[in-house]
Amino acid sequence: MGELVTMTAMVLSASNVGDFDKRIVLLTKERGKISAFAKGARRPNSPFVAICQPFSFGQFSFYEGRSSYNLHHAEITNYFQELRSDLDSIYLGMYFCEFADYLTRENNDEGAILKLLYQSLRALGKGTIKKSLVRYIYEIKVLAYYGQAMETFCCVKCKKEEPLVAFDSESGGVLCLDCKKMMKGTIGIHPSTLYALQYILASPLEKLYTFTVSGEVLKQLKAITEQYIRVYVDKKFKTLDFLMDSY
Repeated sequence: MGELVTMTAMVLSASNVGDFDKRIVLLTKERGKISAFAKGARRPNSPFVAICQPFSFGQFSFYEGRSSYNLHHAEITNYFQELRSDLDSIYLGMYFCEFADYLTRENNDEGAILKLLYQSLRALGKGTIKKSLVRYIYEIKVLAYYGQAMETFCCVKCKKEEPLVAFDSESGGVLCLDCKKMMKGTIGIHPSTLYALQYILASPLEKLYTFTVSGEVLKQLKAITEQYIRVYVDKKFKTLDFLMDSY
């Protein structure tokens, strides 16, 4: 049956297999992204019914085979129930999970992305800042962890630190006034937007979701992240089809 291993993990997605089983994809602290089979998880009386839902976070134990894992049991410490009463929060949370699924790999150190995902779902559940801001923070930070961080502290072309007045995704970050004049299709950036980007990239996870921004800054963050993702992410996320344009 294989060795019993226990990992700290969150369920990213689940799909049906056969008549009664499920296949779940998890992001783990110890082994990055893994897939596992939950036998009988679709039976009404199965102890795996709740465990296999996306967002479920806790200690998962598996029998490790030569090419797959089989779920044995789990002690869930957070189901993120507060998200499940609001459709927009559910869809955003599913988008965060889909994004993490796309970026992460098995046997990689994905601990930072797991922590970011956990904190982002908590921020959605608390509702103390706008859902759209939670989204932009997550997108900016998760791409930074993946090695695609925006350059926001100096001009990406000439390395001047001021005045930084525009953003260009193709170049990978902000532009000074002189370099902006030589570029087309850039996004003008307000000083408050620049500060928000710098704060997101430089702050530890515990402080990420502790600020708010004006409507103008929120619009610029939306334009910047959407453009940046189009350039650096080669995937169409299915969960985005269910989100309102405001998110």
